Amino acid sequence: MTAPLHNDQFLRALLRQPTDHTPVWLMRQAGRYLPEYKATRERAGSFMGLATSPDLATEVTLQPLERYDLDAAILFSDILTVPDAMGLGLSFAQGEGPRFATPVRDEADVAKLAVPDMARLQYVFDAVRSIRKALDGRVPLIGFSGSPWTLACYMVEGSGSDDYRLVKSLMYRRPDLMHRILSVNADAVAAYLNAQIEAGAQAVMVFDSWGGVLADGAFQTFSLAYTRRVLDQLIREHEGRVVPRIVFTKGGGLWLDEIAALPTEAVGLDWTVNLGRARAQVGHRVALQGNLDPNVLFAEPAQVEAEVIRTLDSFGTPRNPDGSWAGHVFNLGHGISQFTPPEHVQVLVDTVHRHSRAQRVSR
Repeated sequence: MTAPLHNDQFLRALLRQPTDHTPVWLMRQAGRYLPEYKATRERAGSFMGLATSPDLATEVTLQPLERYDLDAAILFSDILTVPDAMGLGLSFAQGEGPRFATPVRDEADVAKLAVPDMARLQYVFDAVRSIRKALDGRVPLIGFSGSPWTLACYMVEGSGSDDYRLVKSLMYRRPDLMHRILSVNADAVAAYLNAQIEAGAQAVMVFDSWGGVLADGAFQTFSLAYTRRVLDQLIREHEGRVVPRIVFTKGGGLWLDEIAALPTEAVGLDWTVNLGRARAQVGHRVALQGNLDPNVLFAEPAQVEAEVIRTLDSFGTPRNPDGSWAGHVFNLGHGISQFTPPEHVQVLVDTVHRHSRAQRVSR
């Protein structure tokens, strides 16, 4: 597991150190847009069968790296493994999203919540070790979790939601119960991410996928504060390296200053944010990750190439006027669609590497 990294561009960019090119990876890069993933998923019999098998999780984690010259791998898992380990009964019906058998709806439900025994998530940590061994230093491995607020949304709603009526009703009607849920979630997520780091994850990402559905004020109280609680508890160094932290809040552009003030090395941006303005706004505080609209990948290859170049040019050359480096990791503004043509991903990755190298030469 201690094989030297052959490509550490991703980690260097997160730490705002010089890079040869802008590193690129994609949210949900191991997934349903790849035919080889679908074949493995078929063998597994179910999504949970796939996610709970370290061997199969390793296989699908590495599949996109066999196709594309990506600069990082991300653990194949699900953001809802933590509440599942709390006993809420996670399942995935064919053609539907995740669902909990016992959602958290009232005071009695909340009183039962506790940080789960991490042994119940051993399959995740075994997968991390297996993936690190299989990577053999090729690229870094990213571990991840949902944010406390995002997990709470699923736990209370019982599934995905269009209006977040149940979780927001609980939040406004009984903020004491919501704070209790979020406190347990934050400590559980911190323990979970630390166990991933100890198993071999070289960077970790907190997905605050539903932070953007909150009103201003509520976001700071019920999402940002608990993301901070997670970050404050994380292991800072492992295997002789800093373990960078990334926070991604979908719809969080309004609160960029406050998110950048978190104890994090990088902030992920969705496609609604102008990268150049975001870079000027955060200054030397954090690196940025993002932020191509995933639907660009349904355009013709020439248009995909043009939009990738436009995104890189929006960020600009990585060296600041004072000689320091501004970190940028190229990514989508959210997860890749299952309907994406795989050959268009090839255009994206190749264009990021080619154009970002040219940016450094022209500088």
